[in-house]
Amino acid sequence: MPLTSPRRSALVDQVIDALRNQITSGEWPVGSRIPTEPELVERLQVARNTLREAIRALAHNGLLDIRQGSGTYVVATSELAGVMHRRFARAEPRHVAELRSTLEAEGARLAARRRTEEDVRQLEALLERREEAWASGEVERFVQADATLHLAVVRASHNEVLTALYADLGAVLREHLRFDVGAELRAEDHLDHSRMIRAIRDGDAATAAREAASYTAVCRAG
Repeated sequence: MPLTSPRRSALVDQVIDALRNQITSGEWPVGSRIPTEPELVERLQVARNTLREAIRALAHNGLLDIRQGSGTYVVATSELAGVMHRRFARAEPRHVAELRSTLEAEGARLAARRRTEEDVRQLEALLERREEAWASGEVERFVQADATLHLAVVRASHNEVLTALYADLGAVLREHLRFDVGAELRAEDHLDHSRMIRAIRDGDAATAAREAASYTAVCRAG
């Protein structure tokens, strides 16, 4: 729907909200390139300068990354996630792995105690998708599938604060996962996640936490 407003500043705010909604709804997932400027101008029925101002504002807040000659990409799903990305993007990989280990182990422990039947079905489906992504040999496909599975585990904890914090760190965690994986998927680097999912399904909190922590321990050792 075209956006209109008597005041340009209010119109810019409307465009910012429209673009942010595309991001937070998942229509434009993290890592994707947003539509081109002409496409967005046509879709929103606003001037180029208004659109550019809105995009610059979202880039300043850390949701978008403007790459000259390539396009504009989604790098975070919220302003807090953008702050997290800017703050920790260059952090020591070992420190990020330690934080990830702490969050994922606690998430898995709580998930084993609180998961619902629907949670279990989703986790098993995402585990299968992760294995399919690994078998494809496509690094980015695997990174996204692995990250999605781990986020689902944390969500199954039904701790809203833990889930929000982990989600806001998502871009940072994916970048460091890419670093760990490298340029290609090697058979010797495959980490079996089925024991963690089985422990969550069976309500075995200790095993679920131990398995979740072991994955990042391997990364730190590497």
